[in-house]
Amino acid sequence: MSPISMSYLGIPGYVIFWVLFALAVGLFLRRMYQLLRYMLLGQSVGGFGHLVKRVSSTIVRVFGQWCQLQNLTAKNRASLGHVFMAWGFFIFIPFYLIFIIIGGGLGLSETLEHTSFFFYYAWVMDIAAPFIMLGALWAIIRRYVIRPPRLKGEQTFEALVILVTVFIHPLTHLFKEATGIALGYAPVGLGTHLPPISQALSNLFDGASQSSIQAANTAFFWAHWGFVLFVLVFIAYSRYLHMIASMFNVLLQSPPPKGALRPIDLEKAESFGAAKITDFNRKQLLDLYSCVIYGQCQEVCPATASGKALNPKKLIDDLKEHLLTEGPGLLKGGAPAKAMIGEVITQEVIWACTTCRACQEACPVAVEHVEKIIDMRRNLVMEQASIPETAEGALRSIEDRGHPWRGTTLSRTDWAKGLEIKVLADDKDVDILFWVGCTGALEERSTQISRATAKLLKAAGVNFGILGTEESCCGEPARRLGNEYLFQMQAEKNIGLLKNYGVKRIVTACPHGYHTLKNEYPQFGGKFEVIHHTQLIARLIKEGKLKVNNSLSELVTYHDACYLGRYNDIYQPPRRLVKAIPGIKMVEMERNKENSFCCGGGGGHMWLEEHEGRRIN
Repeated sequence: MSPISMSYLGIPGYVIFWVLFALAVGLFLRRMYQLLRYMLLGQSVGGFGHLVKRVSSTIVRVFGQWCQLQNLTAKNRASLGHVFMAWGFFIFIPFYLIFIIIGGGLGLSETLEHTSFFFYYAWVMDIAAPFIMLGALWAIIRRYVIRPPRLKGEQTFEALVILVTVFIHPLTHLFKEATGIALGYAPVGLGTHLPPISQALSNLFDGASQSSIQAANTAFFWAHWGFVLFVLVFIAYSRYLHMIASMFNVLLQSPPPKGALRPIDLEKAESFGAAKITDFNRKQLLDLYSCVIYGQCQEVCPATASGKALNPKKLIDDLKEHLLTEGPGLLKGGAPAKAMIGEVITQEVIWACTTCRACQEACPVAVEHVEKIIDMRRNLVMEQASIPETAEGALRSIEDRGHPWRGTTLSRTDWAKGLEIKVLADDKDVDILFWVGCTGALEERSTQISRATAKLLKAAGVNFGILGTEESCCGEPARRLGNEYLFQMQAEKNIGLLKNYGVKRIVTACPHGYHTLKNEYPQFGGKFEVIHHTQLIARLIKEGKLKVNNSLSELVTYHDACYLGRYNDIYQPPRRLVKAIPGIKMVEMERNKENSFCCGGGGGHMWLEEHEGRRIN
């Protein structure tokens, strides 16, 4: 007899089942409604297009667990345990819905459990169960015995409860099925080969009386179902929340291009940036619910590694705690008890970020850390006029001189002396504009890159020119340092100039300039074909317009720039160039491509002094 069909102290099992189910679902929905109201306190984020692509990405990243598998390496196999647990979760959910809620709760067990579908699904569950247990056991050992640095301080009771329930779920299921087989229940009779683990466990009950096996089956059923309902409630009140929130977070992640910051409507905005938790948009608040607190972000963060105040995992956790603490008062129209900037997130944390995006690349659930930091910088700079002195000097230099390099004695064209390069003001009949950039023109060592690039373009017969003295900062340092107003001034001025000359194609050597011109200028009507110089030169070699004649017997490596690699997925063209040189032996750095370690110059840090820990570079 099904445990739900039995009576307990005169109370029908169906009544107990539905009362417990209704209570758990009620508590779950009540908390989810509360969390949704907190999230809706954030700013509207606008529409989300490309629904089919978003759904496909969510299926691959979440249900396929690519979000975890992408971080799987020979030195880091921890994510494999999470994969087992997640896949098990996705397998068990249909079982609960079809065979327990519909089958047992509606009295359809006899019908559903005597189908071939039940037989085959019982096999799937039987095989999945030990993998889930293995994943949970490995997670417990790592967190509470091995204790890697990224899990420091995460040996909490809440985490232990989560992992223990994950372990007990499949265990009670296996014994529920084993006692059912011992009693002759389905899937017995549906096939010659029963689910192997449940069948093996059923042998433990050989020789026991039918009544004692029935009692065990009843106990395991209610234990299993009780844990299911406990977890349903616990999901909404604990870190389990990421199981649900992360699906929506991946689905609603910021659209491409990667890392392009959202512009501020300077004319309509009542305030700039984020000073309060409610100044973030709703997707940014959904991030807080989605965080797994797994620590992969802090493990790759250059600020954390070099002893700075910033820890991306703690940043998200602190903001989540702030939202949950202040949420009830905010819903009533009250003011936050704590200042988000200063008391919850310190200025040292905000200014430590190099915007390298390593945290977001490693995050399995599409949490966006960098945008929140930039929004807080925007508020500091544009509302509170608070910015480190060296960065303030760079911004003032952009505003006054059109570049951030204070004290340089070079002009915009000194690097090009003797090369006879066209200047658009004199001759705009060019196929491509070489955007030199502030660093390429005004920083002495970097001028050598500009000269080399120009020589190669000339040798290949490329019809190109430069803006010369008319070129001005693209505005990227201003935007990453939080001065959106100055960035938009620079962008609009440059776009107007480029359109006036009829520029269609741009090549640049600077990864930051490349990203800004290609991915952020279109926000203001500046749509150009932008090419990185490694892409163009690699193409010229392939087409035979450039030939490498001299050999170089050297051991060489290549460092992936954050804004070229993680932001724009340009990994192969630079490597093809290196390998095109005869005699070169190229080796990869230990951290390369998506996992490259930041040089420390991004996010305006070229002009920010480091006062904490070691220098990133």
